[in-house]
Amino acid sequence: MSDTIFTGCIPALMTPCTEAREPDYAALARKGQELIAAGMSAVVYCGSMGDWPLLTDEQRMKGVEALVEAGVPVIVGTGAVNTKSAVAHAAHAAKVGAKGLMVIPRVLSRGSSVAAQKAHFAAILEAAKDIPAVIYNSPYYGFATRADLFFELNAAYPNLIGFKEFGGAKDLTYAAETITSGNDDLTLMVGVDTQVCHGFINCGATGAITGIGNALPKEVLQLVALSKKAATGDIEARKKAKELEDALMVLSSFDEGPELVLFYKRLMVLTGDAEYELHFNETDMLSPAQKAHVDSQYALFRAWYDAWV
Repeated sequence: MSDTIFTGCIPALMTPCTEAREPDYAALARKGQELIAAGMSAVVYCGSMGDWPLLTDEQRMKGVEALVEAGVPVIVGTGAVNTKSAVAHAAHAAKVGAKGLMVIPRVLSRGSSVAAQKAHFAAILEAAKDIPAVIYNSPYYGFATRADLFFELNAAYPNLIGFKEFGGAKDLTYAAETITSGNDDLTLMVGVDTQVCHGFINCGATGAITGIGNALPKEVLQLVALSKKAATGDIEARKKAKELEDALMVLSSFDEGPELVLFYKRLMVLTGDAEYELHFNETDMLSPAQKAHVDSQYALFRAWYDAWV
């Protein structure tokens, strides 16, 4: 099965809110179209960036439908506490024409059980056999998919064609060394904004799922392009990729923390997207210090980048 949908640079969309703190589907679709027009290869909805734990299953499905109807190639996140809900999202994705699945581990109930996770993953993959899928590996979900489990599932479900690694450099290296390297039928995706250079240059990644790319698509696309070029041995591209990644590092590091959606929605507002001012819970907000920090770091990056290019 083709892995094309999981190559390139793919923003994990956030869900914009109306004044009533309900999903703004028109703004969601509009942002998806803008990011594809900017050069992104697809979008993810609804992963942790999309606030999936705060939305109903119906709201999530409406968001997927809005993106598909707008002509946006969408990869659907299957995060859920209950396997039945995850399966429903996978089946819905197949029904409405989504292009890929991001298979997220079962959380809370039996989350550390290999047997439970194997059954959970298998049920999702079974529900959408014609859609290419990657397993989303993240320490925040409390379960690490190892090579033996991945290949058991891959043997039974050929639509499982890759691995999205949200962990750090060590986890990306493990995925490259034990799962994806040397197999052209498998793809490795960088899943955290701080590891783009390492993922492409040192681990053979073919794609990146980004949070910061929602707000800074041009700059993140440039970082991915430079990293891909550096992976061919280009010395100048490696130097420039490292410089750009270092300049982005503070903003990128928000992707690693629990406030990632709060920080990146603030960046969206700073870059002109007022629809991202609100959050679903009224008490979800940056502190004055956090807001001042992200504002000053964005201004610093903007000044550096404008001089650098």
